[in-house]
Amino acid sequence: MNVLGIETSCDETSVAVISNGKLKANLISSQDFHAEYGGVIPELSSRAHLQIILPLLKKALSIAGIQKDEIDLISVTAGPGLIGALLVGLSFAKGLAFSLDVPFVPVNHIEGHIFSGFLMDDKPEFPYLSLVVSGGHTLLLLVEDDMKIIKLGSTIDDAVGEAFDKVAKLLGFEYPGGPLIQKFAEQGNPEKIKFPVAKLKSKYDFSFSGLKTAVLRYVQSVQKENPQLDDEMKSNIAASFQKAVIDALVLKLNAALQEFEVKSISLVGGVAANQSLRKAIQNLGENYKKKVVIPDLTFCGDNAAMIAYRGLKLYESGLRFTFDATAYARLPQDAFQTF
Repeated sequence: MNVLGIETSCDETSVAVISNGKLKANLISSQDFHAEYGGVIPELSSRAHLQIILPLLKKALSIAGIQKDEIDLISVTAGPGLIGALLVGLSFAKGLAFSLDVPFVPVNHIEGHIFSGFLMDDKPEFPYLSLVVSGGHTLLLLVEDDMKIIKLGSTIDDAVGEAFDKVAKLLGFEYPGGPLIQKFAEQGNPEKIKFPVAKLKSKYDFSFSGLKTAVLRYVQSVQKENPQLDDEMKSNIAASFQKAVIDALVLKLNAALQEFEVKSISLVGGVAANQSLRKAIQNLGENYKKKVVIPDLTFCGDNAAMIAYRGLKLYESGLRFTFDATAYARLPQDAFQTF
């Protein structure tokens, strides 16, 4: 079976092909021009998707070595994400599926991330704990099988990636801020500043708003005497902030490992590209003697390979979809059971 995956939820246009279970192509076109605005501009994102999606499809099919009429299944991100960006991919996928008379599968973007570890040679084993960390989401999930996902906890305010970007802006870094936080943190002392880790009544929920505010207050106090932060100060703030984030994530994951009997741990989402976080999760897995699966960097960010894979699994499970599917289909609250 040849599965076409399409992803346009934010500022990456991606097209992938999975043939007979093997990934043959996964092209990603990033919209780097958003950096000059300090964040993603939805209207510009939608227009960029429109311009590149067809050329990207043609190139992906060429790399995969198949023709358009050899596509057997089309899978596309249907939400969550930017509504205009989603509609570009969703409309394109519907039109193509209709013209080729092949099945169409709308995929929840977060479900794509959750199962992105299965794109690796060494795959997660059910049941496993999935920690989803991205610009818009922070989730701790118990994944029992392909079709049963139990939400243990989520952020009650800011997502991890959002906190990274906001702190990066406080430090004067360009967008996206995550890579620069990591770069400066490598030169800083993570013990220099004691930023808080939120304590919540809910066992598995997260909160990063207080941490973000604590960084703001610290930066403001320093700037009273030194308006311009030097690189050493930026590095120490970045390292201390990053440590607080990782401590918060590891704390909840550690609690879940003590309560649930699982075979694997999977760290997924854009923030999973952070090397210090990857190392911390690997260390946690070693302590509990659990397999840890973290996707390669290509599959941490938004990509169509994970959408193609998830679409295939949904189709194989017996689910069928009509063309009246709208953006934001299968939202997390609909797709996940709550613990």
